[in-house]
Amino acid sequence: MAGRKIGRGVIAFLKYFSLVFFSFVAVLPIVSCVITAFKTDEEYGSTNVMTLPKSWFNFDNFVQAFQKANMGKAFVNSFIILVCVLAISTLIGTQLAYVLNRFKFRGNELIKNLFLFATLLPGVAMQVSVFGIMTNLHLIDSLIGYIILMCGTDVISIYIYIQFFENIDKSLDESAIVDGAGYFTIFYKILLPLLKPAIVTSCILKGVGTYNEYYNANLYLQDKKLYPTVATSLYTFVGPLGSQYNLICAGVIISLIPALIVFITCQKQIYSGLTSGSVKG
Repeated sequence: MAGRKIGRGVIAFLKYFSLVFFSFVAVLPIVSCVITAFKTDEEYGSTNVMTLPKSWFNFDNFVQAFQKANMGKAFVNSFIILVCVLAISTLIGTQLAYVLNRFKFRGNELIKNLFLFATLLPGVAMQVSVFGIMTNLHLIDSLIGYIILMCGTDVISIYIYIQFFENIDKSLDESAIVDGAGYFTIFYKILLPLLKPAIVTSCILKGVGTYNEYYNANLYLQDKKLYPTVATSLYTFVGPLGSQYNLICAGVIISLIPALIVFITCQKQIYSGLTSGSVKG
């Protein structure tokens, strides 16, 4: 009995120690970023990253980061991109999942398998052909072209929608058809409102990826003065002669504020959407 108690105690200690340790590892970069954001250039150059700044009311770094990185325009561009991408991706993804789940036709399974195969292809390996297509269509340095590129089919979201459709009884469709409803009416008025948890889940995944996207934004929106995004604007302070990390950290905190506001205001919907959208199927 004593041996069992010791064993349980050791397991409990390791469990809580690992939770505390990994929580500390996750929080440490955020704390370091906040501390660095309030330091002057002299403080940053003469102290380590965890040394507290002399004043917590020094907001010069935030003002400089916002102005020099043109973050006002970057927020506007990112907002336009995010709204358009989420709206178009949700509309296309839900309709595609509806067709693949509700209509059985030759090649149905093949299309599903091709989507799965597409996830195995690294995106970087296809950039040469994608860049050639974007160049030929004159969509480089175009906000519309970048939005079209980011609206590319999100396979994970489609599978989330398909699994959610599988848990919606087909008798709803049949009853609506008996009452004279068409397929579009069934989809928009009956099925789409029931997909709200899955839509919230996929929008969170797609939205975070789009908001933080740097590689494609840097490659296809080459005019950084005209088309900055939140991700590319932070690289204003990175150069061959050195990086201004105190301004970068201030810009990072500024870029986190909109996401934090959205999370705090919609956390109930986000939590319910994530739990409902992920356990279906």
